[in-house]
Amino acid sequence: MKALMITKDTQLHAELAAQGAARMPPLRFAASRAGLLDALERIVPEPPELVVFDASDIEPAEVELMERLVRLHPQAAFMLLIREHQQDMLIRAMRAGMREVLQLPLVHKAFHETMDRIDIQAGVTQMRNGKVLAFSSCKGGSGATFISTNFGYALAAVAQKKVLLMDLHGQFGDATLYVSDQKPSMTLSDLCAQISRMDGAFLASCLVHVSSGFGVLAAADDAGHTVDMKPEHMDSILRVARQHYDFVLLDVGRQIDALSLRALDSADAIYPVLQMALPDIRDGRRLLDIFRSLGYPPERVRLIVNRYEKGGKLHLSDVEQALGVNVVHAVPNDYVAVTDSVNQGIPVLRLSRTSAVARSLVELVELVTAKRVAESKGLFDRLFGRGDSDL
Repeated sequence: MKALMITKDTQLHAELAAQGAARMPPLRFAASRAGLLDALERIVPEPPELVVFDASDIEPAEVELMERLVRLHPQAAFMLLIREHQQDMLIRAMRAGMREVLQLPLVHKAFHETMDRIDIQAGVTQMRNGKVLAFSSCKGGSGATFISTNFGYALAAVAQKKVLLMDLHGQFGDATLYVSDQKPSMTLSDLCAQISRMDGAFLASCLVHVSSGFGVLAAADDAGHTVDMKPEHMDSILRVARQHYDFVLLDVGRQIDALSLRALDSADAIYPVLQMALPDIRDGRRLLDIFRSLGYPPERVRLIVNRYEKGGKLHLSDVEQALGVNVVHAVPNDYVAVTDSVNQGIPVLRLSRTSAVARSLVELVELVTAKRVAESKGLFDRLFGRGDSDL
């Protein structure tokens, strides 16, 4: 969104620019003017979509100029910044068509909430009703983190969904390393420590952005801070995340603590991940027994088999019979492609998109999104056909 800023206060200018740059997508101030007369005499080359006007020092004689400014930019949204005592001017401004009003000094949370409304009205973003999908390991090393992170990237790249992945592994979480070489600037514990700031823009600023549609919230990296993460924090995070993302993926791992339990309670679907080995099946039975004791309905629990090889001694039907749960998807054993992806920190769909595991992830995307998105063209065609050059 292109914006025009009108203020004489250089400090306020810098503060607004910094807050705008932290948004996702960023708010770009394409031009600035020192006052109303300056804005009317030096008309910006391209009409702004947003005008942020600091009216804290406006003179009574300038109110008419403010009304002229609104008429000059009839398609723009206006954000008015005022001081507490300016009630008369506020009435004139609202009559002129200025609907968004913030009081100075600037409260960042209020600024971002206002920008969320403006973005929605302008069609820049839309309020979503995102689905929460939890991936849980039946046994250590089952590959749940690889599947959840690479599935998140595939959802964004292939299905054009806006996706957030949250790493709930505690201080040993490493989900970001599977898909990025960026160092997280904020973690889940940092976000919980500032939960009062929680909104869409703040959440986006805490993520490692793997692609334009896929971001990862890193796990807490300090054991001393994990005690400050409360179950109610998870409620706040997921409430905001559902509004701003099509899919919220939870890499839960194996631990069942107060935080992960609250996350699982909120999940629309839970995907336990296991491999075709007896220890995995034994631990999988224990995990599924826990889910049953928690009252999770069977249709919410959807089993994924990883590193599946046809012709092995164990068959998918054996796993289903042992666990009493249907296998919804099997990811093939593709050691070379997976190892290269993990070692380089590059999503397998980007690194080796014709590999068996990449194709399997696309199948999983089709499976999950089939009832949510009407596709005129198959995802396989879009990925491996003529349109694959943009991935």
